[in-house]
Amino acid sequence: IQFCSNDAPESSTPSPPKANTSLRTKTEKQKRRQQKQTLILNAEDNDMRWSQKDKIQYSTSTIPGAKKSIVPFPLSYSPEYVEASWYQWWEKEGFFTPEYHDRVPHAQNRTFTMCVPPPNVTGSLHLGHALTVAIEDAMVRWKRMQGYRVLWVPGCDHAGIATQSVVEKRLLRDQRRRRQDLSREEFLQEVWTWKSQKGDEIYQQLRRLGASLDWSRACFTMDQGFSEAVTEAFVRLCDSGLIYRSEALVNWSCALESAISDIEVDSQELSGRTMLSVPGYERKVEFGTMVTFAYPLEGQDGEVAVATTRPETMLGDVAIAVHPDDPRYQARHKHPFGDRLIPIVTDTMVDMQLGTGAVKVTPAHDHVDFELSRRHSLPCLTVISGDGTMAPSCGQWLEGVKRFDAREKVLDALAEKKLLRNKKDHAMSLPKCSRSGDVIEPLLKKQWFLRCEDMASRAIQAVEDGQLEIIPPLHIKTWKKWLSNTSDWCISRQLWWGHRIPAYQVALPGQSANREVRPGMSLCSPADPDVLDTWFSSALFPFAMLGWPQKTPDLQQFYPTSVLETGSDILFFWVARMVMLGTELTGQLPFKQVLLHSLVRDRHGRKMSKSLGNVVDPLDVIAGASLEEKVRGGNLDPGELTVAMEAQRRDFPGGIPECGTDALRFALCSHRAQGEDISLSVSQVLSYRRFCNKIWQTVRFTLGVLGVSVSTEPCPSAAPQTRPLSSMDRWVCSRLHSTVLQCERGFEARELSAVTAAIHSFWVHSLCDVYMVRQLADGGVGPGEALAGERQAARSVLYHCVSVPLALLAPFMPYLSEELWQRLHPLLTRGAGGGSSSLCLQPFPRSSDLEHWHSPEEESHFLLVQEVVRVARSLRAQCGMTKERPDMWAVCSPAQEQTLLHFLPAVHTLSRVSTLHIHCPQGGPGARPSAPPPEGCIVGTVDHSCQLHLNVQVMTVYWKRPEQGSNNTGGDMFSL
Repeated sequence: IQFCSNDAPESSTPSPPKANTSLRTKTEKQKRRQQKQTLILNAEDNDMRWSQKDKIQYSTSTIPGAKKSIVPFPLSYSPEYVEASWYQWWEKEGFFTPEYHDRVPHAQNRTFTMCVPPPNVTGSLHLGHALTVAIEDAMVRWKRMQGYRVLWVPGCDHAGIATQSVVEKRLLRDQRRRRQDLSREEFLQEVWTWKSQKGDEIYQQLRRLGASLDWSRACFTMDQGFSEAVTEAFVRLCDSGLIYRSEALVNWSCALESAISDIEVDSQELSGRTMLSVPGYERKVEFGTMVTFAYPLEGQDGEVAVATTRPETMLGDVAIAVHPDDPRYQARHKHPFGDRLIPIVTDTMVDMQLGTGAVKVTPAHDHVDFELSRRHSLPCLTVISGDGTMAPSCGQWLEGVKRFDAREKVLDALAEKKLLRNKKDHAMSLPKCSRSGDVIEPLLKKQWFLRCEDMASRAIQAVEDGQLEIIPPLHIKTWKKWLSNTSDWCISRQLWWGHRIPAYQVALPGQSANREVRPGMSLCSPADPDVLDTWFSSALFPFAMLGWPQKTPDLQQFYPTSVLETGSDILFFWVARMVMLGTELTGQLPFKQVLLHSLVRDRHGRKMSKSLGNVVDPLDVIAGASLEEKVRGGNLDPGELTVAMEAQRRDFPGGIPECGTDALRFALCSHRAQGEDISLSVSQVLSYRRFCNKIWQTVRFTLGVLGVSVSTEPCPSAAPQTRPLSSMDRWVCSRLHSTVLQCERGFEARELSAVTAAIHSFWVHSLCDVYMVRQLADGGVGPGEALAGERQAARSVLYHCVSVPLALLAPFMPYLSEELWQRLHPLLTRGAGGGSSSLCLQPFPRSSDLEHWHSPEEESHFLLVQEVVRVARSLRAQCGMTKERPDMWAVCSPAQEQTLLHFLPAVHTLSRVSTLHIHCPQGGPGARPSAPPPEGCIVGTVDHSCQLHLNVQVMTVYWKRPEQGSNNTGGDMFSL
């Protein structure tokens, strides 16, 4: 049958002998590969095409929330039809809640808990989210099928910076108003309105991806209960002396007018002069240059030259630092723009051999200078305001001027005073805000900080002691290095959207001024207008989602969680902080295992970004999208829209074909997630959509052979009672056992790519390409069997070789496996829920239950058969044989003879030969005498002791030769 074979259909007319396939050029192979990819991308397979009428008919035949009607069985696979209705039924029945666990017959007294890394509430899912969901849902469904009490909690993060930026842009676009034009309460109302309109989209996208989450426990970080947990955490950490308020130099984004943490700062490497776009500037700004200018000496001739990449900050210089052993610098210096004198300080940090050997000290605008100023008790002079304009202390000529515009003014003024010495290209690392793209400005601000040293040490120790496992282990070195060098965490942000710092001021009797009191005392409105860093609240998620600080039943039963699965790019944003705060506040690690996946890139290996226009929406891959729909559905700015349109036109000229959820999930899990970045192409996903169609057709064929309908004949006997009789039955059953064993090991090792590879290999290469082709050829499972017992055994083997792999597929392809399992099990009398049972609650196949099928000898011996078949087909292809079934001789060893005789019917069928003659020159015990192959055969080598000889002397070939001057295309017949 064609749907079970990868071979092309045989032509009705023989063709001339073909050239040896090994001689095909690289160019020809590349051309065929491109043609194949084009066919895949265009989805021209007729088996996949459904009329719109059929789709509407089948997708609307079930009442929402009710169990799906499976009466129609379409001729081909359609994701739209298969994925309709199942999720609503699963959710309504409560299959995803841990409470349903008690109704499962194979339930174990063990729990498995996970939380979804909470996506931004105003965002939309990308392929990175889809990878997270595919991996996590596969593990969750696997554990649920094993009988664990499973809790997988969904949630959303309020995303302070991202959400506030989105709402500000919306206000400016729709109402022509800035945030500052509203009161804080009015702006927050706008944010909540936006959240109510947009917030549920993320949850619907997670449902579309098939994520089996417990929606009754969905958690939003700004919910009342979660907000109380954030306040309690702040108070406890404050009481422990871990939170303090201090004036310090912080990373400041002038575009956001807020501090950001060190790990939210990206570094852009510049090799020299570079013009870059900066938020708030119409023209590009110059970076990557070093300016040298001079300070004149006081009361004497001479000068000291210093160099800087940020000349606008020289107005905040308070000293010049030189090495204590440098004899060149002994006096004081006068500032060019003012009457103040700046001293020379000596410090061993200065490199005498670098540049002029003198370093300008600007403590309020440089982290290194700030530390130096503390050692030498130097003042701090702030010359740049929080909005990025120059401060009043700079004088009227610069006050209110944007910092990078002021840079040009300062250079012009230095040149006018003849103090500018040179300007040259300079390689540098430019710090930029990962949130806004703004150039970071170090500023001196009063902020709230969290001491991290002790907590970081405990996090390192947890990994070293084996209490916390990080997979893959390659991240352990980075984990230790980062935590060993971590600084105190600036946890305050100058935003309006977020958890307000719970610090208050009260006027006490007898006191003339207000004084700060213990956080959490609700005596009046908060005195501090700042909010907490979003990552602070997100770090509480594993236990706050379960009701902490209250001792709720969920917290007692499901904490600590089992596994945290997330992207390696937020190892320190989120994972390390969860470990630190979880251990500090609960006394326990928040999870026992961290599973990190790699970054998903486009098919060219590039990171997906708006600037490249290569972002792929997973919902577009699932449902398909035209080029116009794909680009315009991304809520892009006009500039981003142009870039995206051009990029998508190159990669998807015809748009994206419908691939379906199951194919996307399987494709994502088929990549080795723990290691190199994942380059995902739509053609890969589409190839797994074809795999879905193969599965669909296999089950259709199986039901036809077994005669099973929705209201008749119960399922064949259970696997432990099935005894395969024929050699092919024993082989395929042993292959099934090996596949289940591979899946178990892959899941336990968190190597999902090994699981998907095992399932795909068995279904395609063992079940379809070999077993079903052989059985169909001779009616091995049909009514033609001589003995009723053999027929029933073969039918039972076929049934289990289809139903067991469906159960293996369930964690990866929940929709397709459920659809087909419901058809394959029409009269299920055992299992959870009785007649309303779902595959997602059935026991996951165990290799121990199939141990009696394990036959390593059969599998080992069949490897020879597969090689013989491969060589035989190659020989037939070389001769251009299509329909002929010639005789073939195998010249082999006695042991190989026994193997070929054992699988002789399979060799005949799969090699497409009439008769296999076995000649054993060495003789030996049990060897049957057989004549050697005749002269004139073509020969192929299987291995060092086995050769195949194909008899071509009686093969008939039609050679088409058009007659001259005639349209006659009749052929001449001749024999070889």
